[in-house]
This record gives sequence, structure tokens and C-alpha cells, in this order.
Amino acid sequence: MTAVITLDGSTGARPLSYCIAECRHRVVVSTPRAEPELWDEYLAGAARSYAAHGVGGVVDLDRVREGASTALFVVVLSPDDRVVAGLRSQGPYTSADQAHAVAEWDGHPDQPLVRALIEERLPFGVVESKTVWVERDVPDRREIVSGVARVPLHASMILGARYAFGTAAAHALPMWAATGALAVGGLATAGYPDVRYRTNLLWWDRWDLPATVPDGVRRALDLETAQLLSPAIPAVRR
Repeated sequence: MTAVITLDGSTGARPLSYCIAECRHRVVVSTPRAEPELWDEYLAGAARSYAAHGVGGVVDLDRVREGASTALFVVVLSPDDRVVAGLRSQGPYTSADQAHAVAEWDGHPDQPLVRALIEERLPFGVVESKTVWVERDVPDRREIVSGVARVPLHASMILGARYAFGTAAAHALPMWAATGALAVGGLATAGYPDVRYRTNLLWWDRWDLPATVPDGVRRALDLETAQLLSPAIPAVRR
């Protein structure tokens, strides 16, 4: 499978950017190698956000910082160029054992089901969304959250995969569902990152969005995709 868009710092590559459809905030898509300073700001924001919820260890900075496991990362920039949100993607995978989600069900009777669900989709391309955060008091937070919820679909397109997946606690399911994510029925939730949470496995199928996805979300996806495919959109900070 070949990536639809090249975004690393290699010859002929171009950086990627688009504006969130509902607000003035700009999204930059890059790799740790191509934008190391932006990558550091993304990680710093993730560490602050997760620590504020008492689960800072989930970010796993010692392992993630060098960037080898991250195929791309996305940051949202405010009009004054502050990093106010972000997400990273891993994949496309060649084995289910590369997926962090498998480890989240470690020791659970349903772990083999998680592995099987990933394995059966591997021939079509599978990428995993990780380490999502949005600054708590940022202006237009609702619109930014909506924009970030569409990123797994954009990431799967960029990385040439049909499927995106991730894990989320029950309170976040409506946000992801609005962009076409489906929670796996019949799979027990995982107590991850700790027993306070009931974490679900979510899937997006880029080729077949559910009919429940609102027209406004579909229009936003189309507008943002058009910008990603346009060479005229600047991606680096002004």
C-alpha cells in the first residue's frame, strides 16, 4: 500500500496543512523527523494534559520521544501559533502485536478477540490513533475537539490505509461516533489506563462511513481533504 500524500522531509515531499472547517485554527500534519520542534511541543502538551487527569504515565515519553513508532503526528495551531491540541498515528501495521490496543487488554480474556479484529483488517491497511489531547481552556474548544475527532480518517488517507482504530473511554464515544467510529460490540471494556476507565475499541472504515455520520461532518471532511490535497496551503508556522 502506498501513502496518498508524502509528508516527510525527503526529496519531492511537501508539508501538509489545513484549517479546521468550523474555526480559524490550523492543523499541521508532519513527522517527528521533519518537524522536531513541533513534535516536542506536541509531546509537552500531551504530558501536561494526561498528567492533569492523573494518567501522565500513559504518554510514555521515554519510549515515544525518539519518534520511531510514530508514522505521523498532527497539531492544532491557534491564530497566534500556539500548539493547543494534537494526536499521533502508528502504522500501517504488519502485525496485530504492533498495536498498543492489544496491550491495553493484557491479561483479559478478550485480548485474543482484539488481536483477531486487527489481524483480519491488515490486508486493507490499519493505522492506530494515539495520545489525543486538547488544551482545556482554549477558545473554540468545541470546534477544535470536533476537528481532532476527524483526524483518524485523514491519517488513514495520508498513510494509505482503509481502517483507523483507537481506544477511548465511554464518555468520549459520542465525539468519535460523530465521525464514523464504531465501538466493537461484544468486546468487554478494558480498565485502561486504570480501573476508573472503561475503555472501548473503536474502528473507522474510510471506504464505508456509517449513514449516521451527520452531513456537516461529511462536508467538513471534504473541505479539509481538499486542502490536504492542495499544494497551495502552507503548512509551517507563519
